[in-house]
Amino acid sequence: MGSIAKLALEDGTVFQGTSFGANGEVDGEVCFNTSMTGYQEILTDPSYRGQIVAMTYPEIGNYGVNAEDVESGKPQLAGFIVRNRSSVASNFRSDGTLDDYLAAAGIVAISGIDTRALVRRTRQHGALKGVLSTVDLNDASLVAKAKASPGLVGRDLVREVMPAAARDWNERLHKLAQFNPPANDHASGRTPHVVALDYGMKWNIARHLANLGCRVTVLPGTVTSAEVLDRRPDGVFLSNGPGDPEPLTYAIETIRGVLGKTPVFGICLGHQLLSLACGATTFKLKFGHRGANQPVQNLDTGRVEITSQNHGFAVAEDSLPSALEVTHRNLNDGTIEGVRHRELPARSVQYHPEASAGPHDSDYLFDTFWEMIAGKA
Repeated sequence: MGSIAKLALEDGTVFQGTSFGANGEVDGEVCFNTSMTGYQEILTDPSYRGQIVAMTYPEIGNYGVNAEDVESGKPQLAGFIVRNRSSVASNFRSDGTLDDYLAAAGIVAISGIDTRALVRRTRQHGALKGVLSTVDLNDASLVAKAKASPGLVGRDLVREVMPAAARDWNERLHKLAQFNPPANDHASGRTPHVVALDYGMKWNIARHLANLGCRVTVLPGTVTSAEVLDRRPDGVFLSNGPGDPEPLTYAIETIRGVLGKTPVFGICLGHQLLSLACGATTFKLKFGHRGANQPVQNLDTGRVEITSQNHGFAVAEDSLPSALEVTHRNLNDGTIEGVRHRELPARSVQYHPEASAGPHDSDYLFDTFWEMIAGKA
């Protein structure tokens, strides 16, 4: 058994459980993810920067961790919450336990709390700021710290997770992830150059782009449009990333500078930034969309896709400029899940077609990007 750990929320609620992972104290916005699997991908997703993540599935850690399923170089979230930490890690691909993995990465985690009660409170009152601690166990002190936590609104968290320098990306999808062959024609021998603007990009996105046959250059999200265009890209990709999109004025300005000069495709934060660059605004969702089971309708085809999502902000529909049309819609709350520019080769989706972990219903969007580059769409 581990030592005592406590999770305190800004509304005064305190949960007591058992510590695992690292000892220490962290603050952040407390959110929940409804995925049944994929906890290692969640841990290493840079979009979770500044957040303490609770898993709704009751047992986590049963298949351990491995070096192949990471979405960045290390765990990125502030803290981790589970109902029950599995005492057994059993899988043919496992090379370690979740407990050891979190301890080595310095991630504070808690188990043994009523995650159902935590999720109900979050859904009722919205995402709350919190503090997770193994060192300060005084309820009043922890609640005060939670109230003083900066939260996500107005913060630039992208600078904390984006790469320091440019890099060429060559890794392709793992063989276990290649369910559907690309629809594009590799027989042509064409190798388009895609510049990926990294605001906290999940690595499986870059793997998908490489799997299409693209030459992928990853650039930090702070580069200027001139620096992007100097690379002579055939297409520009806008990545996911953490937090509030509106403070990222440098990214919005860069996107405005490349629109109309090369095809643009954005995912998640990239979707929000593309919309902002075109004149829309964004707002903070009550508790966000995080999980691998979100239903989204493709308005072009009428087809419903089950999607993987992780975002706490969304594009405000009443602010959408006439240049953008809605292409996808969330069937749970009606929010915008995709837009397309009416005149320029630019489009984006709010969800994650690269999944990892999650369903593969939407991976056709990478082929759509290929067709944009080829001038077919």
